[in-house]
Amino acid sequence: MPIKPITAQQHLAQIIKNKVGVDKTNSNSEQTPKPLANDTITKTVTPIPHYNSTESTLQRAQKRRKLALVRKQNNIESILELAQHYCPPVTSQGEPDPDWIERFLELAEDTSNSNIQKLWAKVLAGEVINPGSFSYKSLITLKHITPKEVDIFQLATSCAGKSSSDGFHQIITGSYLTPSLFNFFNPHKKSYVNLSNAGLNYPDILTLIDTEMIYMQEIESKAFESGESQSLSFANGTLTLTAKCKGCILTYYKFTQTGFSLARLTSNKLSNQYLECLRKALEKSFEVNFANK
Repeated sequence: MPIKPITAQQHLAQIIKNKVGVDKTNSNSEQTPKPLANDTITKTVTPIPHYNSTESTLQRAQKRRKLALVRKQNNIESILELAQHYCPPVTSQGEPDPDWIERFLELAEDTSNSNIQKLWAKVLAGEVINPGSFSYKSLITLKHITPKEVDIFQLATSCAGKSSSDGFHQIITGSYLTPSLFNFFNPHKKSYVNLSNAGLNYPDILTLIDTEMIYMQEIESKAFESGESQSLSFANGTLTLTAKCKGCILTYYKFTQTGFSLARLTSNKLSNQYLECLRKALEKSFEVNFANK
């Protein structure tokens, strides 16, 4: 027997019951709902709320506040329980700052999504192990991040290796040869990694920029000597890029300090799709090798 889909009105009624503590409205607007498109600034819908409740407005407000407090407490307890699970039996490098803990609790209590709760728990466990690992800015970013943005960020970390030069994560986007008399008319002097083939589309890049996970502008590496290498570390191995000729330059997106901090919460195993995109795009200027752990 097919399951009858839930209507928007049923969803709304459930929200009202969970957040206000009363059953759905019985206002006249429910029998004859008006399309949103017909509402204008000069002519708005002003329904009079009628709830199946004998309580006063003040009593309902107090109940809503209590329900919100219960929800926040449940969120905090879930996160703390997860943090105990993620915290290994290692020696702590110090005591976390009490103000940081208070700020953490204030910002984390509104998170009900189970996947983001896991990130909060990992942040707390990491801070307990090594105080100072996560800044207030990282906490604020985590508070405002959406589940979809978390998915995009986790995908980005599968394309981002930790640089051996500065320790930050990089997403290689292409390469080119420095102009000279010998390659000025070379059609292969510039190449671009097709990130969309690895699942990371341009709107995803804009999302990462908007959430301040990566810097807005692409960055250029130094000009490599022939045979010179650049290494990027992933959870499952090391990616090595070796220049085939003198003057090769890599372009990449660099993670911000916030992105770098939160990247430690994910398992950034190199994406096979991204590896193939790299090999195809850089084959003229770099040898691309990946050594598994």
